[in-house]
Amino acid sequence: MKIDILLTGASGFLGGEIIGTLDGRYHFITLGRQSPVSGGRHIAADLGSGMVINLPAVKYVIHCAGKAHSIPGNVAEREDFYKVNFQGTVNLCQSLEKATALPEAFVFISTVAVYGKEEGVLIAEDHPLAGDTPYAESKIMAEQYLEEWCAKHQVKLSILRLPLIAGSNPPGNLKAMIRGIRSGKYLSIGKANAKKSIVWAKDIAAILPAVAEIGGTYNLTDGDHPSFRELEHSIARGMGKKDPLRIPFPVAKLLALMGDLLGDKFPVNSSKLKKITTTLTFSDVKARNLLNWKPSVVTEKIRFIV
Repeated sequence: MKIDILLTGASGFLGGEIIGTLDGRYHFITLGRQSPVSGGRHIAADLGSGMVINLPAVKYVIHCAGKAHSIPGNVAEREDFYKVNFQGTVNLCQSLEKATALPEAFVFISTVAVYGKEEGVLIAEDHPLAGDTPYAESKIMAEQYLEEWCAKHQVKLSILRLPLIAGSNPPGNLKAMIRGIRSGKYLSIGKANAKKSIVWAKDIAAILPAVAEIGGTYNLTDGDHPSFRELEHSIARGMGKKDPLRIPFPVAKLLALMGDLLGDKFPVNSSKLKKITTTLTFSDVKARNLLNWKPSVVTEKIRFIV
């Protein structure tokens, strides 16, 4: 008999990869505003509404739903992070309390943004949680609430702090990079040697059963931490294209200063340029030791799906 899993955020990128990877082995009940393409039992509800939701008893909960990393343009957008990421988590837990039985395990999908670092090498899970953006703060608040709630109700808690996620048709910055390289409008900056942590979506999905059984807080990465140049090369190779054109760093800096003046309509500003040209990587040694985490190398995978 298949184990029942309640999955939030199933219509999102990672949620879809989780169902696609594990659906044959587990019975998924999805929860969210939108029903996933895969079908199956779905509970239509808005976790951020504050309403208690009638939920079935399940063995595992995988909480993927959340507002993704972005810069809020106004107070309402800023508050939306806390409504979705924190209050949504609180409402989920309060709804679980009304079920006929509590889950044995709860897996929370968090982010490396909680560390609040703009640069650094192999940052581990014991680093202070110093993130100060609405996205990071709301995720920290959710983590802390879950630690208390799971301890109180004797539910095994796992927290996965994820960096950039790669896979088929990824969202966000990676999607923009792929689209830019395909159209020939992407420009590489300077030596493009800044390294970033990244992880393959299907690897996250595959490790979830082990995570749920063991519990704990983990960074997950591919362990390779490719440079921008390596990632650009792999994407271009997969498309049968030459590597993107490069512009000298001083030129990029001038363009970034123009972006500071012109605002969001300009593709780059000083903040974005710093992120692109600064190394920021996270250690997954804990996951390798305790979960037998053996991830794919993203640059070896991504060229086959672009």
